[in-house]
Amino acid sequence: MEKPKVLFVQQEITPYLKESHMGLIGRYLPQGIQEKKKEIRTFMPRFGLINERRNQLHEVIRLSGMNLVIDNADHPLIIKVASIQSARMQIYFIDNEDFFQRKATLADKKGIYFKDNDERAIFFTRGVIETVKKLGWAPDIVHCNGWFTSLMPLYLKVALKENPMFSDTKVVYSVYNDSFPGTLNPEMAKKIQSKDIGEQPLKKYVDPTFVNISKAAIDFSDGVIFGDEKVNEEVEKYARDSNKPLLEFQNMDEYIKAYNDFYDEVLVNETVYTE
Repeated sequence: MEKPKVLFVQQEITPYLKESHMGLIGRYLPQGIQEKKKEIRTFMPRFGLINERRNQLHEVIRLSGMNLVIDNADHPLIIKVASIQSARMQIYFIDNEDFFQRKATLADKKGIYFKDNDERAIFFTRGVIETVKKLGWAPDIVHCNGWFTSLMPLYLKVALKENPMFSDTKVVYSVYNDSFPGTLNPEMAKKIQSKDIGEQPLKKYVDPTFVNISKAAIDFSDGVIFGDEKVNEEVEKYARDSNKPLLEFQNMDEYIKAYNDFYDEVLVNETVYTE
């Protein structure tokens, strides 16, 4: 029997960004799951705060070179990679000069969120998908961590549902206490819409608040994990009412085994999607 393949799509990974709870999970969960005899790949955005020289990032030319069109504008996709030697683990970084050169993650020094975070999230999601296609690596499970990854369930379950690489892929979404104020760009739904994604699945993106995009991620996921002890109450209730497999918050001593068992549960569970 082949090893189950788990694709980790991370908003943050320690040590590339300032240490955080989400970043520590991004660092140690893939290693732990690999040690549980599953095959892994891990992706994150190449935010401009990341020191490429210190972390020994280098471009993977054979994977780079594609242009992704968002809102009628071309954006070159650049793939970089770094290794965590002690874990025998590679991290793939999605990069682009338009979106990821600024010396920040999601907000500026004053805490004001970037107006193009919607396009940055779209680019990151599509960049991960295109890179996985080029790798020829069909994941059994995709685990998304952080709201910046929240478009992945939509793309996998709607745009790629007929693609043989992803037609059987299960999606797990972790909800964190990482909300942002206000909304993303109100034109977000139009930017996502394509020949493979019609208006119906995009209803919640017409008003792209943190709550709405989190609900949309839950709609198209096969399982939900509470990544923080306390999360947005409305999102928590929505997840609990979804009747999908749900994993409560786990302490850091036990979460790897619990997550691994949860993946196994999701793999055999038949999910009904709500739109």
